[in-house]
Amino acid sequence: MKITRFEDIEGWQLARELTKRVYAVAMRGAFAKDFGLRDQITRASGSAMHNIAEGFDGGSNAEFVKFLRYSQRSCSEVQSQLYVALDLAYITLEEFDGIYNQVALAHAKVDGFIRYLLSAPNPR
Repeated sequence: MKITRFEDIEGWQLARELTKRVYAVAMRGAFAKDFGLRDQITRASGSAMHNIAEGFDGGSNAEFVKFLRYSQRSCSEVQSQLYVALDLAYITLEEFDGIYNQVALAHAKVDGFIRYLLSAPNPR
């Protein structure tokens, strides 16, 4: 399938789902009142998807890969912040596992896309 819009990118779709899941837990109970952690984790999850969109219009594979790597870093940031949320009992272990696995899936899909772009001729 030819990618004509950033919405076609599987990594972006998975990061979008990640963002929805993070917001769902971050906007309730004690988590919602912890403004620092709540804002940091929601921004990081959003950044995972937004960097893919931003890089899509970068003009070259090298520029796109740079933004895809930013997306991966945001994924890692979300994973780290999930531990804080778990340790503070803002989320259950089941919620932690589900979101953590969603992050890992998005990260892996973006990694595969990076490898593809690095091996492909630059069509941009």
